[in-house]
Amino acid sequence: MPAIADRSSSPFKAMLAAKSCELAGSGGCCTPQKRRLRSDTAAAAKESPVSTPMKLKSPRRRLDSSPSSPANRINKDSSEKTLKKCWNPRDVEQMRAVKEAVHVSTAPSTVVCREDEQKRVLDFCKACVQQEKAGSLYVCGCPGTGKSLSMELVKQQVTDWAKMQEGLQPPEVLAMNCTSLANTSVIFSKILGMHQPKKKSTGSTSPLQHLQNLYSNKQAQSSSKMMLIIADELDYLITRDRAVLHDLFMLTTFTFSRCILIGIANSIDLADRFLPRLRSLNCKPMVVTFRAYSKDQILSILQERLLVLPYIVFHQQALELCARKVAAASGDMRKALSVCRSAVEILEAELRESASNTGLTSAEGDFVSPGTALAHEVFPSQENNTVRIDHMALALSKTFRSPIVDTIQSLPQHQQIILCSAVKYFRGGKKDTTVGELNKSYIDICKSALIPPVGILEFSSMCRVLNDQGLFKLGQSRDDKFKRVTLKVDEADISFALQGVRLFRNCLQ
Repeated sequence: MPAIADRSSSPFKAMLAAKSCELAGSGGCCTPQKRRLRSDTAAAAKESPVSTPMKLKSPRRRLDSSPSSPANRINKDSSEKTLKKCWNPRDVEQMRAVKEAVHVSTAPSTVVCREDEQKRVLDFCKACVQQEKAGSLYVCGCPGTGKSLSMELVKQQVTDWAKMQEGLQPPEVLAMNCTSLANTSVIFSKILGMHQPKKKSTGSTSPLQHLQNLYSNKQAQSSSKMMLIIADELDYLITRDRAVLHDLFMLTTFTFSRCILIGIANSIDLADRFLPRLRSLNCKPMVVTFRAYSKDQILSILQERLLVLPYIVFHQQALELCARKVAAASGDMRKALSVCRSAVEILEAELRESASNTGLTSAEGDFVSPGTALAHEVFPSQENNTVRIDHMALALSKTFRSPIVDTIQSLPQHQQIILCSAVKYFRGGKKDTTVGELNKSYIDICKSALIPPVGILEFSSMCRVLNDQGLFKLGQSRDDKFKRVTLKVDEADISFALQGVRLFRNCLQ
C-alpha cells in the first residue's frame, strides 16, 4: 500500500509555501512577501549549494530550434533565393540591363576601393577652401584605376561640404578634358571666363596675362570665390605644349591666386620631369598615386556593380577568373568590365545558336511539339543561363590573346592532353621527367576520360613536335623513353588556354 505524505514532510511544506505565495500574489489574506532585490537573489544563489536544474527540450524541439535543421535551412535558402531571381538572357530588357551594368561608360553609384586616395584629395581641397589659399595637386596612375571617377566624386563632396560651413562660399568648379581642347591655350580662356563671365578680353593682352594680372592684384582675393580646376588627361599637354602645362601650374604660385588645381594624368613622374621650376620655387604639387587594382579589389568592384541587378548573371568562379587575369595583366578596371561584357555576349550567342539548332526536331529526328519547345524556352535551366567559367575564359582569350595561348589552343587533342599531363605531373615540385614517366601520366588521363591512348612511338613523336613548337625541351638519349622532358612555357598559360574544355578543366583543378 502506498505511503501517504506526512504534513511535516519537506515536499508537503514546499507545496504549502508555493500556495501561500500564490495567495499573496492574488491579494489573498496571507501577508505579502517582501520584494527581493537583485543583490539578495545573487547572495541567495551563492549560499544555496543546489542549482536549479536546466530545462531540457524534447529531441524534436531541439532539432527544430537548431539553425542547421532542415526546416530552418530550407527557409534560409528560400529567403536568399527570393533576393536574386532567375535571369532569363532571352529577355531583351534583362539583357540590356546586364550589358549596361558592366559597360565602361556606366558610372557606379559608389566608388569602392579608393577611399584612402579620395580622402587625401578631399582633405587637400578642404584645407585650401578654408584657408582661401591656392594650391596644386597631381593625381597619377595607370589607366583604368579610378582617377577620373574619384575626382568627380570629390568635386561633389567639396561643394556639398562648403555649403554646410558657415562663412564659407562653395568654390567655382571648372572640369575639363584636355583632349577636347581645340587649342591648348583655350584652357586659360575658360578659367578667365569663370572669373569674369561677362567681360571679354580685348586688345593684345592674352587670357594668360589677364589671369596673371588678376592674381597679382589684392582686390581679386576679396571679390571672387575660390576656383576648383580639374584638368583631366594632362598627358595631352605634355605632347602638345609643355609651356602651357607649366603656366597652368604657375597660376597657383601667385600671391593672390584663387586657384585649386587638380591635374590628372597617367605619367607618374610628370611633376619631376616637366615642372622643374615649381620645385625650385618650392611649389611642387602634392602627388596622389592611384595604384593598379588588385585581384580582390577588381572582384569587389564587379560584385558592387552587379548588386543593381535583381538576378544572378555570373558564376562566382567566372568573376574570380576575370579578376585574377586582369589584375595580373594590368589592373585596369575598364578592361575587366570589357571582358565581362564580352562574356555576356558569348553566352547570348551560344543560346541563340542552340535555339536555332534545336528547332522543332530533336537530335534523334523525332518531332517535338511546339508546347515542349516553348516550355524549354520559358523555363530554361539556371545553370545554362549564367555566365560560366568557360565563357569568361573565351572572353579573356579574345582580350589578352598571346601567341602561346593561340598555339596551345590550336594543337590536336592528344598533344593538349600531353601538355595537361605535364602540368599535372610537374605540380609535385619536379622540374623535369622522362618521356616514359610522362607517358604514364598521359595514359592515366586518357583512361579517366575514356579516350584511347596512342602508342609509345607516336607519343614520342608528339613530344618532338611540342619541342619544335617551343613548348617542351627534350634532352638527348639513345632511347626515346629516357629523354628528359622540361616544360618551357608557364603552367598558367596552359591552364588558361585549356580551361575552356571540361576535360582539361577537371584535370587541372
